[in-house]
Order: sequence, then structure tokens, then C-alpha cells
Amino acid sequence: MNTASQTPTNIDTDTTVTPRNYIDYYNNFDMNTLLSEIFGEQVDDRLNAYMACCGRHVRDGCADNAALVHEDTAGNITRMTFGELDKASAQIANLLQSYGVKAGDKVATMLPRTPELLTVVLATWRIGAVYQPLFTAFGYDSIKYRMDKADTKVVFTNLENRSKFEDLAEQTKMVLVGSIEDAQTWGDDHYIQSMAAQSQTIEPVILDTDAPFLQMFTSGTVGKSKGVSVPLAALPAFYLYMRYAIDLRKDDQYWNMADPGWAYGLYYAITGPLLLGITTYFNEAGFDATNTREFMVRHKITNLASSPTAFRMMKSSGVFDNKDDNDDDLEDNSTQLALRCANSAGETLNTEVVNWVETYLACQVKDQYGQTETGMTCCAHHALTHECPVGSMGMALPGHTLVVLDDDMNVLPDGEQGQLAVVVSQSPAFYFRGYSWNEKQAFVDDYYLTGDVVERHSDGSYWFSGRDDDIIITAGYRVGPTDVENTVLEHEAVAESAAVGVPDEVRGHTIKSYVVLKDGIEGSEQIAKEIQELVRKRLSTHAYPREVEFVTELPKTPSGKIQRFLLRSLSAA
Repeated sequence: MNTASQTPTNIDTDTTVTPRNYIDYYNNFDMNTLLSEIFGEQVDDRLNAYMACCGRHVRDGCADNAALVHEDTAGNITRMTFGELDKASAQIANLLQSYGVKAGDKVATMLPRTPELLTVVLATWRIGAVYQPLFTAFGYDSIKYRMDKADTKVVFTNLENRSKFEDLAEQTKMVLVGSIEDAQTWGDDHYIQSMAAQSQTIEPVILDTDAPFLQMFTSGTVGKSKGVSVPLAALPAFYLYMRYAIDLRKDDQYWNMADPGWAYGLYYAITGPLLLGITTYFNEAGFDATNTREFMVRHKITNLASSPTAFRMMKSSGVFDNKDDNDDDLEDNSTQLALRCANSAGETLNTEVVNWVETYLACQVKDQYGQTETGMTCCAHHALTHECPVGSMGMALPGHTLVVLDDDMNVLPDGEQGQLAVVVSQSPAFYFRGYSWNEKQAFVDDYYLTGDVVERHSDGSYWFSGRDDDIIITAGYRVGPTDVENTVLEHEAVAESAAVGVPDEVRGHTIKSYVVLKDGIEGSEQIAKEIQELVRKRLSTHAYPREVEFVTELPKTPSGKIQRFLLRSLSAA
């Protein structure tokens, strides 16, 4: 395959970039200037996500540039150029239109990190439809809720996940990525066979900047997960993060380890790099420290995005600590790895991990903060120079004005803890306008309330303190305790349930369930295992309680609300 080195005209071609001064760039931020930086004279390319992330690169002479490098679980490597992605996505887009999918309709995949997943994403955007991720670890309840809420029209999945849709296929069209025989067994359309019958050209549907192109769901402590419709207006904010926080450059080999079933992976492993016309890398294998190191060495990864949990697991594995002072022939990481910089998101990055990355990965790692609703809003920026003490979340992403509020919505001075908020009228790059089905009021006056407690220091850096609710962040995943509790309650022996996060050296937190059993039933290891397996199957594998403790009662307020903070204190004791 020809991977000629043409470069989109909007991308900085200088591979020895001198970082800009953060204060200058932040204070002089201008949205029109940014749009010109991204799209040049073709600003209307932002009105269709496929055009922004693929079509314009093909039009501008970069069809032969690699869009994706994919390695499967057997180590087989597939490369797709922007030109190949353009043709394949046109075929799937025509297929979707043949199913009656229109602009605004939801199309989902439950697939691992594969070329098929990326093709479906681009195809969905091409016809103005909305891509909806379904994480491969989700169980039946999580899938059904999201599909019902979004009225999902088409789902692409593989044989490994197909059984999860057994009772859901009546309401949506199913397309199987796998063998023709397997597709026939399930009564599904076959991906390759259906695709082959379609044309390789189709005109993109032009929308407006308020039109959604992604349908996300975010965890909550009360009720079900909330819908987040991401509009095309998010593209400039995604670019800001990729260009100035991650410092993605045209000659980078960029690997974002996050699963695209979640916001960080979908926003910044797919949309972000393709928006810049730069290759993204997919590793289909699940996380393993040895595989991770080998992947980075094999593909000469220069720019890495991951989570503190992954870095901690790398550290604890010992795989990267391979320098032997008594063996001059044994290469250490500094000679085998090609990393220029690393990025971390999902939870707080501590000093120990920062020092380990600098020592054993031979590069600098920066902490960055965001939410499904907002994308990244507070970052330590690789491409903007500013003081950034280790342990801080960084500085406000340009185009965003952040403040810290007390309970009465008054702005607090530096050094006092309060809720982090975005000042909407002073944040031209901020795009979130509320939950898809108005599940919760996220705004008070001119403020978007993040729900996170932080402290601002006099140097402009922000420091994370915790959630003002009970969200559990485990291995970088945000889990609403109510979802876990409601699933545990489905067990016939359970009367009451509460879920909390317990500090864990590797995962940050693990989930612990406190369970009150029905009268006459005694707790046992067997019941605990049944509860764990129930949550795995019905909710997801990342949300199951690794510890189940049977108690006679749960601490509650006079109004009957579970006091999870007391359970957290009890677990930490």
C-alpha cells in the first residue's frame, strides 16, 4: 500500500514545533482564527463529520495517507488509507440508506477496535446519521436501555457479542461482522456480502453545527444513565485538545489506548486524529503490559494517550523495568521505545506515576481532565508552555472559562474548594447544551456544573478533590452506583444494596457492594459469586463488585437516602 507523505494544508508541517506561550494563546483565542487553522478556506467542511475527518483529506490530495493501522489479536496488521476508508464508508453509507436510515437516526456498533468499526462510524456520519457506541463489555440491561432510549435503527456486531441482542433484534436491523454461515444462523445481514453490493460513492449530507453526530451516555448516581448528544460544534474543541494538549503532529505514530465504546476513545482515538488527518492506531488485544510494550516498540509509537490505571499496571508488571546494569547488551526502554510524549485522562495522575513514566518510558506525561458531556476542558498542555505542578489537572483549555463555585453559586477565590463550572457565555469553544432527553438540569444561570470538586491555585492551575456525588471511577471508567445497586437487587436473595468505590493501588478504585439479604437467608461465598456474575452479565464486566459484604442494615438519612459516604469511610478504615 502506498502511504505517500502528503500533508493536509491545515496541519502544521514543522516537526520540531516550538510550543506557544499558553497565556498569550489563551488570552487571544479567537474562534474564527481557529476555524481557519483547522479547515482553511473550506470552513463548511465542519458541517459533516465525515467530510471533516476523511472526505476533505481525500479531496486535498491525501488519499494515500494512512488513516488507520490495526493489529488484531493474532498480530495481523491491516492498514487503511483515507482513500480506502472513503470508498468503504461510502458502501456502508449506501447500505444504511437502503435500510431507510436518515439524518438524525442512530446507528450503533458493538465491535472491538477493528477497521469495520471505523468504517461504520464514518459511514454513519456521511449520511448525517448519529453514531452510537455500545461498549463490548455491556450486558443486556445496559444495551437495551441505550437502544430503547435512542431508538437505534441499525446495529453492527460480531459473533462474540451477537447473543446479547437475542431479544432486541426485533426492533432494529442487525448486521453481522463474521462468516456468512453465522449471519444466516442469526438471520442477520452479512457485513462483507451486503457491503460488496453497494456503490463506492455517495454525497455527504450537509447539516448545521447544532446537529448531533455522536450519541453518548454518561453515568449518574440517581436513575439511569443520561444521554449526551454531541453536536458538530464540538469539532473545534476536539481539535484544540489534540493539537495543543496532546500536541499531535503530522509525523506522530499516535496510539490512544482507550476503547472507542467510551467518550475518550471515540472523541480522541477516532474523531480527533482523523480530524487532523493523522493516522490512528488500534490494538484489538485487551490490555496486557507485555503486549502494550511490544505494540509500542513494533509500531514506533511516539505519542501515547492512556489512563493512570494503565500506567500503574505497566509499572506494577515490571515489564518495562528491563534495564540490567550487569548486561551491557540488554537494550533499555530509552533505546527501544520511540515515545516523544504521553497523555493521561480519566482520573488523577499522581507523582509516583509521573516519575515512573519519565524514568522508564523516557518521556513526559501530562494530566488532562474532561467529561463525556464536555470533552476535555482542563489540561496540562504539551504544545503550550505554562507552569504545571505535578498532581494538578492543568489549566483551562483555550476557548473555555472555568470558575470554582460555592453552594450558593458564588465564585470562590483561589485556594478554596468548590464545584468546577464552565462559564458558558465566556467559552466560545464549549458546545454542551444539555442532556438529550432533559434527564437532568446541568446549568444554573450562565454556569455548566461539572459535579466535580476542585481547587484553583494562584498560578491558574486546577486541582481535583473529588465528586460532589457518588460516581465511582474504576480503571478510568465512570460507574454510577445506582446502576450497580439496581442490578444487585435483581438477585432473588437481596433485599437492599449499596455500592461504593474502594481505593485500589492499580485501578484507582474498585467497586464494593454492601448487601442486605432477605429475612431467613444467610450470606455465603456462593451468593456473593452469583451477585458478581449477575452484574457482569446484566450491566458490564467493568462494573461488577470485586468485593461483596453482607450487612444487616445500610446507613440512611431520616428520609431514607443511603449514606454512601459512611460506607466509603467504613471501607477505607
